[in-house]
Amino acid sequence: MVYRRFRLETHLADGVIRDDAEGDAARADGARGLTYPFARVPEAGEGIEVAPGVVWFRLPLPMALNHINLYALEDGDGWTLVDTGLFTPASVEIWDGLLTGALRGRPIKRVICTHMHPDHIGMAGWMCERFQVPLLMSRLEYVTARMLVADTGRPAPESGRTFYRAAGWTEEQLAGWGRDYGSFGRVVSPMPDAYHRLTEGDVLSIGGDDWEVVVGQGHSPEHVCLWRRSDGVFLGGDQILPKISSNVSVWPTEPLSDPLGDWMASLDRLAELLPQDLLVLPSHGEPFRGVQTRLAALKRGHGQALARLERRLDTPMRAVDTFASLFARPVGDGLRGMATGEAVAHLNYLERQGRTTRQRDADGVDWWQATGTPVSETNDDNGE
Repeated sequence: MVYRRFRLETHLADGVIRDDAEGDAARADGARGLTYPFARVPEAGEGIEVAPGVVWFRLPLPMALNHINLYALEDGDGWTLVDTGLFTPASVEIWDGLLTGALRGRPIKRVICTHMHPDHIGMAGWMCERFQVPLLMSRLEYVTARMLVADTGRPAPESGRTFYRAAGWTEEQLAGWGRDYGSFGRVVSPMPDAYHRLTEGDVLSIGGDDWEVVVGQGHSPEHVCLWRRSDGVFLGGDQILPKISSNVSVWPTEPLSDPLGDWMASLDRLAELLPQDLLVLPSHGEPFRGVQTRLAALKRGHGQALARLERRLDTPMRAVDTFASLFARPVGDGLRGMATGEAVAHLNYLERQGRTTRQRDADGVDWWQATGTPVSETNDDNGE
């Protein structure tokens, strides 16, 4: 297997850049209203049972967000896997150990991927081929993944340069993006040529239990969550994370999209659907309870960011000039792609509401300006 290090930020889109406020852990957790029922996280190669028939693993990621949580659901004489990790030598080695160790040598019967980002689908093809089992995904996630994998080895398209130039990138930064183009497929094993489609409201029987499919949007186009209503276990993927806000970005393939509008609508829908006492099993961070509190905080955090951004757009700005309004940390080379995508997502959202305008200058750069009275900023005691 050939593997080389590469810049993850442009295509991975799971490295999160909007942290909650740091500080005393007890104070912060109390303010968020979340509880964390497990005293520790799994060590490398270890599984922890977090609910009847549900085992929690962790795999490393070569980035600031240094882990992904994966789950195995007991399924008769075998297991159903939920997400797989990046396709790297380290992941292969860890999975070889898990399959014979924590999973007791019992076969994998199917693989479910919550969404199409490489840390979730990277090992899916490897696993499906090894066990001759099906891959289950939503249609938009599967098709988008196949499209992005196909970009590997292709020259960088001019449409991408146009997008990032419009956001304010320099020629040197554009050249670096062009060199790194196609990173997505370098950590994704060959995907199965067929899949089983998951849709909203589907019910999967796994180990005699019913798991209902709940679909979210914004972080990815058709993100699958799984809910075992019988005992309130919710596999949330990246749709609901406990301490960080999932990246919500516009990408060059769909430059006028409104993923933040999709994200906010999903938060509202999930808030109507989910009870507060669920055990949420996220893809990053730790399992937690308090989902209603967390959904409210996520929405409030984006509302604050929009309010700050609109206030500062009293004079024209490029997308790259808005980073200080949106992000609590400096944005360097490793985060520029995601920061740009998220900045444009906030700008597109305001534009859809008629609250901003953009003008493209002779150099192909977009300049954004607020059109009216800024949106109000609600109080946020979570520090997002």
